[in-house]
Amino acid sequence: MASLSAISEELAEIDGQIADIFRALSNGFQKLEKIKDSNRQSRQLEELTGKMRECKRLIKEFDREVKNLEYSNDPDTNKMLNEKKQSMVKELNSYVALKKQYASNLDNKRVDLFEGPGEGFAEDNVLLASSMSNQQLVDHGNQTMDETDQAIERSKKVVHETVNVGTETAAALKAQTDQMSRIVNELDSIHFSIKKASQLVKEIGRQVATDRCIMALLFIIVLGVVAIIIVKIVNPNNKDIRGIPGLAPPAPSAPSRKLLWTPN
Repeated sequence: MASLSAISEELAEIDGQIADIFRALSNGFQKLEKIKDSNRQSRQLEELTGKMRECKRLIKEFDREVKNLEYSNDPDTNKMLNEKKQSMVKELNSYVALKKQYASNLDNKRVDLFEGPGEGFAEDNVLLASSMSNQQLVDHGNQTMDETDQAIERSKKVVHETVNVGTETAAALKAQTDQMSRIVNELDSIHFSIKKASQLVKEIGRQVATDRCIMALLFIIVLGVVAIIIVKIVNPNNKDIRGIPGLAPPAPSAPSRKLLWTPN
């Protein structure tokens, strides 16, 4: 602390604020381990996230101040300040990783340290890159590329599965459409058959009615003929009843014979 005060009062003040935040973060995560309620854990994570944002801002101010004093300080001092900054970044990253672990366990995606996946992380990458060696940068780049490749493969797999589901859905819809067409055709055939059957029933009904009328007329004629025959048989001398064609007239009664010789 004394060495920083000798270099710059502002650097010493920033270093003190960052140290206070680190102590608060350490105590906060210790307290978080004892909290069982998920809602309270989420609120505690949000509070710790705010402190980490403030710490990140202070580290950036510390880095800018170091760069401003770089030409006025000797190389040993600049080296000491850079090591101090790297130590701050490393400690902050450890708390960020711890926070992500708790957030993942809580499945809490609302808490975002850098207020969006783009700009905040890009700034952090710049801050981390300034404290990395070339080999570390290469390793980090390779790791990022591997993660990107894995994400692309997962996306391709999801797209492939989506295409398969779409193909299966289209096939199922086509099959259902064909089935509906067959059902409509069958309904048309059934409707035509019912209409034809109705016409046949009507024709049969008319034929039956006609046959009944003819049978009734024949029955009346037969009854008339039978009645005439009966009357002729009962009263053959009735002149009011004409003879029935084909029916022989009744035989005349034999006349009384006269005897040519009568005894005395």
